[in-house]
This record gives sequence, C-alpha cells and structure tokens, in this order.
Amino acid sequence: MTKIQNLLSSRRKENVSSQPQSVAADQSQSPVRHIAIIMDGNGRWATRRHLPRLAGHKAGVSALRRVVECAADENIEMLSVYAFSTENWHRPRIEVDGLMRLFWETIRSDLEKLHRDGVRLRHLGRLYDLAPDIQQAVRESMDLTKDNKRIGLNVCFNYGGRAELVDAVRQIIADGRQPETISEEMISSYLYTRDLPDPDLVIRTAGEMRVSNFLIWQSAYSEYYATPTLWPDFGREDLLEAVQSFQQRSRKFGRVLPTSV
Repeated sequence: MTKIQNLLSSRRKENVSSQPQSVAADQSQSPVRHIAIIMDGNGRWATRRHLPRLAGHKAGVSALRRVVECAADENIEMLSVYAFSTENWHRPRIEVDGLMRLFWETIRSDLEKLHRDGVRLRHLGRLYDLAPDIQQAVRESMDLTKDNKRIGLNVCFNYGGRAELVDAVRQIIADGRQPETISEEMISSYLYTRDLPDPDLVIRTAGEMRVSNFLIWQSAYSEYYATPTLWPDFGREDLLEAVQSFQQRSRKFGRVLPTSV
C-alpha cells in the first residue's frame, strides 16, 4: 500500500510540474504586452456535441471571459480578439442574426463586471454596418471603460484587415494628403488601431494555419502560435503555453542578431 501511495504521489508531482506556470515573473525576459487571438473552432465544438452552432459561439464567450481574466492576472496589457469578420456576413442568416444578438447580449450582461475588473473596451471594425442598438451599446461600453487601466480588450467585430486598409486609404485621400508625404507611419495613423501597439503574439485556435484577414498590417512582425485546441476549450493552461512559446523565440525584425562568443 505504501508503494502504491508513493507512486501516486510521484505521478501527481509530475502532473503538477508539467502544467504551465505563471509567466508574470518572466515578462522581463521576453515581455508579451499585446496578444491577438483568432478565436476559431466554435462551430466544430458544437457539431461534435450535436449542438447548434450558436451553442458553440456561446461557449466561446465563456472561453473569452476565462482568457481575459488570466491575461490580466499575468500582467498582459492588451488583448485583441477576432469576433466577427467582414466575410462572416456570408454565413447563413440564422447564424449571423444569432451572432449579432449574442454580441449585444454579452455587452449588456458583462459590461458592469468588466468595468469593475478594470477592463478597457474598444471596438475595432466598421461600426456603421451594425444595427443602431449595437452601435449604441458599443459606444456606451467604450465610454464607460475608457479610463480603466488593468487590461485593454479590443473586440474586432465586423473587422477585416483589407477593409481597414481601404478605409485608411479613403480617409487619406479625403484629407488631401500628397503622395510624397505618405509613409508607413502615416498609414498606421489612419488605421482602426492608430494609437495601439502592434501585437507581439498572434494565437490561432482549432489547428488552422492562416491569418484570415486579421490585423494584416499590424502583425507584420508578430510571432504566430497555432494550437489544435478549439476555442471553447481554450483556457489558462493554453494561454500560458502560448506565452511560454513566445518567450523562447528571438525576435529579429529583419535584423541579424549578434552571436554570443
């Protein structure tokens, strides 16, 4: 019996040691301040459980709550999440309507808690295409939380990287900018993310290996991390594994790093 107890105790220790530990203490080593997430796999999660796709999207909202709390605990300054793309309008009408309703209901149900928890909300995307009640709810949420400091949460809803660039170019032309004055810095100043830092790390769930028109300008030198985990199953351990992977990489930004002697 003693041998069995010792064996079980040893295995428990192995399991604990294999779990990702907090990365907050390692942030000075290779800090990750801004994480962007392509939250993929809600529909597959629901299909595998013989549930309607909207049930997967609701489970995805629960996953987002977990990840925001974990990121804030780990002193990550900002999250940007891909909630609804400009291409998602081509999905079946019942799913689009459900996503719009879920977006509105989530803002209404979670806003006060997010505000108490120090979350600063921001919408990235074409707000004018959304229903008036959703537009109002988004503006109210941003106004209420604009001074919060714990973590920034940028919700990319009705967002597309190409659409963002089109909108930027249109505004540059409308402002009468001369061609010779246009620079990368100027273009960046016309994007939805004009006063935000570029993401250090982009996480994609559900095993897909594509950028899907997400922050294509801003993520030019971001590190990418893909996981087979479906978004509704994504949690603290998954986030910490992604951050730990990021911390093991050398970011060169096109340069050659000096070799150690």
